Amino acid sequence: MARDALRLPQNAPGDFYVDRSCIDCDACRQIAPAIFRDHGGQSSVARQPGGPRETRRALMALAACPTGSIGAPRSYPRSIGTGAFPENISENVYYCGFNSESSFGAWSWLIRRSAAEGGNVLVDSPRFAAPLVRALAESGGLSTLFLTHRDDVADHERFRSRFGCRRYLRRDDGGDRLGVEESWDGNVPLRLGPDLLAIPTPGHTRGHAVLLYRDQYLFTGDHLAWSPRRKRLTAFRDACWYSWSEQIASMKTLRDYSFSWVLPGHGRMHHAPPDEMRASLEECIAWMEETE
Repeated sequence: MARDALRLPQNAPGDFYVDRSCIDCDACRQIAPAIFRDHGGQSSVARQPGGPRETRRALMALAACPTGSIGAPRSYPRSIGTGAFPENISENVYYCGFNSESSFGAWSWLIRRSAAEGGNVLVDSPRFAAPLVRALAESGGLSTLFLTHRDDVADHERFRSRFGCRRYLRRDDGGDRLGVEESWDGNVPLRLGPDLLAIPTPGHTRGHAVLLYRDQYLFTGDHLAWSPRRKRLTAFRDACWYSWSEQIASMKTLRDYSFSWVLPGHGRMHHAPPDEMRASLEECIAWMEETE
């Protein structure tokens, strides 16, 4: 829970603030960009919310913050923020909120599917927060928990215990050690269902993988994200824990697939027609090769 005594001096005066425990995960700036800013190494409140909608977004950021670094008076109903998750992004795809500190604030995603379609899918693990768990239970529970890589597993065991979901994590990223049900191996894509394809993408970690849904939604973990500054897709050279050359090679394998959404664990999401995504991916690969 945020502490007013630790309020950062960069905050605009008013009810909402960020304290010194902020780890600069960027979640609040994505959720409420009109309210929160990056002042260099941490977030702070750029200006106070200007009405009900902005207040709701600020409370959503408060609920999602992995370190509880956002504060506001108790007179603001926390249920406004917690009840907003999972947040619909497009069609039956949702952002879970409740980011986990153990995953450095990575985003997790929910695909809502009927039982006939194979049931709901969680991509990477958020916090095991009561409001989110209730929402998942009310929407049919979870059948699958796909873990893109070892960094973003968070509370996977608790979700498995509660919902009996089948977990997927590549063996090279500790699937066996973590006791997941599907500790898959090799560099061949794995079909999880007619609409779900897991694609090995080593680089950020040895066993990283991405998940493609309906040839539209690419859940990319820490492999690929949108860069607002560069105005194209990008990878994280300074957060490549295994092999940059391997990440370049696995990035090239994504040329074989069509997608119109990039939904990462870290970095910004992006939506564009498949041909624009393909062109941006090529720009990303060219830049990666220049920096190798």
